[in-house]
Amino acid sequence: MVKKTNNPTARDTYRHGDLRHALLEAGIELARAGGADAIVLREATRRAGVVPNAAYRHFASRQELLLAVRAYTLSQLAITIESEMAALKEKPGSAEHARACLRAVGIGYLRFAHAEPGLFRTAFSVPLNDETEADPARAGRSGLNPFQLLGAALDRLVDTGVLPPERRMGAEYLAWSAVHGLAVLFTDGPLRNLTDAQRAVVGKRVVDMVEKGL
Repeated sequence: MVKKTNNPTARDTYRHGDLRHALLEAGIELARAGGADAIVLREATRRAGVVPNAAYRHFASRQELLLAVRAYTLSQLAITIESEMAALKEKPGSAEHARACLRAVGIGYLRFAHAEPGLFRTAFSVPLNDETEADPARAGRSGLNPFQLLGAALDRLVDTGVLPPERRMGAEYLAWSAVHGLAVLFTDGPLRNLTDAQRAVVGKRVVDMVEKGL
């Protein structure tokens, strides 16, 4: 962990790479506590213990720091989804495994949104259409970002005969819309006061509905 200080002039030099990491870490904590609006470059430099001008060698603007925090968040979302997939018991290559993979994407998505609401809001605060772009900063351990993991799960459904090929096009957006909508209802909407048990039941039913509806 980076040592925090209340004196912004305490340190204005870092070993190469350390300051960028410290600023990113500060940005992540700001987003975790207050979402995208809480990411302020001057506050990140204060938390990192450096003078404000030092930050500009690594993040030229608040927007650059926001995008870096967003990338980190998407990578953590992907890792959460991958962890759900890794726990599956179904035989790989089977139709049952393909169905379970799709459900794991949805359940992992919902669990991350519940565990990290500030980061979740931050991830979708930027109007970018970059889901299909390869970027290691936004990827999980598999090298795929959350949207690509969803696409791969849908491809498995086609490969195992569960999903007719003619219904594959655009299926990502149907599945994503349903699960993301529920995540928002859980996080900021009228379902935010559900118990963990109620949330689990509703989440499972929506994910099952998506799978059957495709």
